[in-house]
This record gives sequence, structure tokens and C-alpha cells, in this order.
Amino acid sequence: MSKDGASRSLADRSSETVGAPDELLGLLTAIGFGREICGDLAAAERREWWIGNGRGAYAAGTVAQTLTRRYHGLLIAPVDPPLGRRLVLAKADAELVVGDRRTSLFTNRWAGGAVVPEGHLGLEHFHLDGSMPVWRFAVGDRRVEQRIWMEPGADTTYVAWRQTAAPSRDADARLSVAILANGRDHHGETWPPGFAPEIAVEGGQLTMTVPGRFALRVAAPGGAIDPQRTWIENFDLPLERERGLSDRDHHLCIARAEFSLGDGAWHGLVASLAGDASPDIEAALARRRAHDAAVLARAVAKRPALRDAPGWVLRLALAADLYVIARPVPGVADGRSVIAGYPWFGDWGRDTMISLPGVCLATGRYDDARKILETFARFVDGGMLPNVFPGAGETPEYNTVDAALWYIEAWRGYVATTDDEAALTRAFPVLAEIVEQHQRGTRFGIAVDPGDGLLRAGEPGVQLTWMDARVGDWVVTPRIGKPVEINALWHNALVAMAGFADRLGKPADSYRTAAERARLGFQRFVMPDHTGLFDVIDGPDGADGTLRPNQIFAVSLPASPLDGDMQRRVLDRCGAALLTSYGLRSLAPDHPGYRGYYRGGVSDRDGSYHQGPVWAWLLGHWALAHYRVHGDPAAAQAWLEPIADHLCDAALGQVSEIFDGDAPHTPRGCPAQAWSVACVLEAWWRLEQAKRSD
Repeated sequence: MSKDGASRSLADRSSETVGAPDELLGLLTAIGFGREICGDLAAAERREWWIGNGRGAYAAGTVAQTLTRRYHGLLIAPVDPPLGRRLVLAKADAELVVGDRRTSLFTNRWAGGAVVPEGHLGLEHFHLDGSMPVWRFAVGDRRVEQRIWMEPGADTTYVAWRQTAAPSRDADARLSVAILANGRDHHGETWPPGFAPEIAVEGGQLTMTVPGRFALRVAAPGGAIDPQRTWIENFDLPLERERGLSDRDHHLCIARAEFSLGDGAWHGLVASLAGDASPDIEAALARRRAHDAAVLARAVAKRPALRDAPGWVLRLALAADLYVIARPVPGVADGRSVIAGYPWFGDWGRDTMISLPGVCLATGRYDDARKILETFARFVDGGMLPNVFPGAGETPEYNTVDAALWYIEAWRGYVATTDDEAALTRAFPVLAEIVEQHQRGTRFGIAVDPGDGLLRAGEPGVQLTWMDARVGDWVVTPRIGKPVEINALWHNALVAMAGFADRLGKPADSYRTAAERARLGFQRFVMPDHTGLFDVIDGPDGADGTLRPNQIFAVSLPASPLDGDMQRRVLDRCGAALLTSYGLRSLAPDHPGYRGYYRGGVSDRDGSYHQGPVWAWLLGHWALAHYRVHGDPAAAQAWLEPIADHLCDAALGQVSEIFDGDAPHTPRGCPAQAWSVACVLEAWWRLEQAKRSD
């Protein structure tokens, strides 16, 4: 893949409308594969597609169309709002029927290792059209194209096929599609005796009803749909086996649909939990493409730094759309939030605030940024933001020391971008409360030490920093005391608050005084040999000199508490031991606790989560720190370029959560992670702005 493929200038497109989606989507770096990938099952399964609808629903699968995760399916929707997601439509397995010949256009894995049928061997090409997966099957002198997409803002999935090439002889081609459904929690396992939905067909539409829960409506416009009730058992899920979890699943075949493909038009399925899904497949396809084009058009119009962006950066701008969701809460009917990662994360306070500058500010989604900030303001309590955002009727969990500090930084970025003083005026009392509560003391021992002006935090058995893995009662990296990144964030927050106060004509001296005390106190993190910073000071065992990436924030954040010499030393130390192509390792390889590979069951993986794996979100902070030290924005941007190649691996067009610490740095964890996308994108546009201002 070319790093700047399809990256012709956007300088004249700042007022682009969405009337030309082909042209706008054509600016994206191409992500596509021929038979060399499509026909290699391991390679085709390694590459996944993920799409969403802006409500927390999603669809996902592999290039091979096999199910390798319990989270793969065509419609996984929040049946229990806001994020009680269930797999309701699993597969649509199509056969091309010409006379007596039937050709499978799908692939399935089964318990015992069998792969039957091997439809991927007929797959001639796969690519992404915007966010939409597209397959082209070759069957002799026929070509059949398949697409899957979701309706923006609705729990509706379209699966469509059309014949794009056919022989001149008169031979009608038909499509026969088995529709496989389910009703389980997307984290859970299927129990066939416990799933007995009502199935009925009326007026050409099939309805599968789970009384009191949901009704899935499936239409086959222009075709026929025949209800069935047959369990298809023992699908093999190799990625779940790799995670130490149950590796079997079962789905209920609820119908078979039949279409004629002879007219070359789109035919397919409309599957929805809504009652008003449009049966017009052509129009729905146009709406999805227009939606993707609108995402790019807004980013280009609002963010001049993107006008000349390479195609892979525009890919990230489109990727960011997957994470921003509607999140109505009491008092904020049009609330917004950010999904931390697909498939297994919801919206978390820390992840949302770290991601907001990249997914919203870098892409021109200023209204969404404000709504996210105002949505979370409703849940500030004791000066803290929830770590896990609450579901309906649930109690927020506040076990995080950094979410509120990232919240202030998100506000700083929002105001600097938009000059929205009206929103800042409304938010200032909440922001001031955060600072005051931290100074007085709040949950989990979080409080300012009057002796040095630094924040201390932590209690036994509680994980408060972003290095928050826990196995039973074992907190893997407790970091009780004064963590380095927490105090870099604290200093940064106080400087930001002084700026807010100045802007609004409010007293700012107390913030400046506190910021200076924190800056002076922060010098206690400097190691005696001045080669870098302690990871934690004043902990139960004194100062912890373990080399982790947390000290990079003391250089990358807008307000650094370090002088130029120490900034360079921190950068050099992290670069020498922690830097990889995709981010920073969470622990230096020479540490006895280092784990170079993220493998095994739940306890093994949780125990190694922050003991060596590379975190992609830190790559953006590395690049910003590099610029602060060396003053060369182009050189700093170059550190981000390996992400361009990664976009053709794992979750296509997205960025993985983590990578193995050891080469070749295989992608692991969530295949699509908000802060991984966001921090690379944020760093790129900030560095691009710096280039333009030099």
C-alpha cells in the first residue's frame, strides 16, 4: 500500500459538498486485496472489516466471511440501551445458482477443523469503499459483487449482491441466501434451548420476535423469503480459543431468501430492529456513501491542515466516525459519547477524553465535541469523572485518577480550536470544582500533597491509572503514590485553568501559584543521574525507577513541567528502549517482568497487558514530544507513517489497541481502538499546523 496513495491536493476543496462521494472517497488510500490474500485463509481471516451506525451498533467479519470471533455478525445492536448489545443477525450465506450448478459465495469454519464450503477460493478481489466492505466473486465468466453496510443512525444492516458480468448465452442466475440469526449478548454464548423466537412472514417480510426483548425484521426486496427453523451448530471461533474462551457458537437459520440476478441490479436483504427501514437498496447504498463522503467533506472544510493530507490520514479521519455515538442522558437529550474500542469496550471516561481531540477536533466535529464534554459534565462527582460510563439505571464507577485531568485538557483543546467562550462559561464551575476537590482530597486517596504540590493517589486493591489491569484481587501495576503522568497532567490542568480564568475575566492567580508549585515539585521525578524520570515517587516502596512510557507525557502535553534538557533526556530514554513502529512498549525489554507477546487465557493476557505490549495511542504523544525537543514537525510526522501500512492489517482502515512488544509486533487486543486512531490523527494535524506556521 502506498503511504500517500490517492492523496492529490484538497486545497481547493474546503467548501466541498457531499454531492460527489466518488471523488471524495477516491482521495482515501486504497485498501484492497486480490487472490494472494483472499485465497489464503489465514491471511483473509487475519483481516477484518468493522462498520457502525453512530448508535453503538456494529457489524463485523473477516475478508474470508468466516466467523472467527463471537463478536462477528451482521447486526449487533443495543437491544438494552444504551449499550446492552446483542447479536441478532449472524450471517447471510449466499449461493449462486445457475441451472443445476450451485456455487458457494461464503466460507464456514467448523469444530474439528473442517472448512466447508471454501467460498473464499472464488473471491477474486476485496476492498473497502469508504467504510463499506466489498467482495467480488469470480465464477467462470460471471462476476458477482457483494456489499455490506449499516444505515447511519438506525439499527439496520443491508447485505446486497449484484451480477456485474455475465455470459452472452441465456442462462438465468439466481441467488439463494441462508439467513442465520441469534439473540445472545455479544459477549456471551449461545444456548439453543433458551432461544425459541417466534418466526412469521407477512407481506414478503419476515419477523423474528423475542417477546419482551426485540423484533428483527428481514425483507428481501424483489425476492422471495421462506421461513425456516434449523439450528446450524458448532461454528469454530479460533480467536476466542486463542483468548482462552469458549470457541463454539450456534446460529438459528430463520429463513432462506431467493433473488434473480439477471438484471444486473442490486438485490439483497434489509435487516432491522426498526419498523421503518427503507426497502430501496440502491438509495440506501447511496446514503451510506454520502455519509462517508460527508465525514471527509466536513473534516476538510473545518480542518485546513487536512487539505493536503495523504490518503492514509484521511482514512483515519473516516475511521474516527466509527467511535462517536449518540448518548442521551437525563438533561442532555442529544448527548454524545465515544466508544473506546470494538468489540468489547463501551464508553469510558478516560478513553473518551483522550480520544476527543482526535476523533472530534481533528475531524471538524466541533458540535459533537461540545456535546460530549457537556454530557460528561452531568456525571462529575467529587471532582471525578466516571471511568465506566453508566448504563440505564446503573451507578457510575469513579475508579480513575486521570479521567478528570484529561477532561480539562479536552476542554483546553476544544476552546483553543473553537473559541467557544459561551460553552466554557457554562463549564467553568465544573472545571473549578474538579481542581478544588483534588486539592481538598477525594476518593481513593486522591489529594494534593501540601508539601510539594503534587497529586498522590491510590489504595490497595484499586487500579486508578490507565495501567489498570487487574486479575481477581491482584492489581498488576498498582502504582500507589505519585505517578509521573498524573502529575504531568495535574500541572497541565492547572496551567489550562489559569488560561480559562484569564479568558473569562476570573481570578487566575491561585491556579498559577498551584501550577508553579506543581512544576517545582515535579522536579522530584528527575532520577539522580538525570537520564529520565521515576515512574512513581512516594510509593509504599519509595521511588519506582521502572522504565515505562508514562514519562513521555511530561514532554508531549501542552504545558511541560520540564526544562529543555530534561525533555530531551526523557525522549532519548523512551526512544532507546520503548519505541517501536506502532507505539511505545509499556515496559522496557530488559525488565525481568517484561512480556514480549500478548497471549494466553484471560489471566495470562491481563497479567501481561502493561508488561510489554506496545500501545498505539502513545505513538502520537511520542511524535509530539519529538517535535517539542527537536522543533522539526516534518521529522516528527514521519514517526507516524508506519500506521499507514497497519491500516491494511487487522481491522482494515482502523488502528489496533496494542501490539506484541517483540517483533514483528503482531496486532493484539481490540482490533479497532478509538484512542489509537485519535492520538495518531491529533498528532498529525497538530504537526501539520506547526509546519504551516514555520
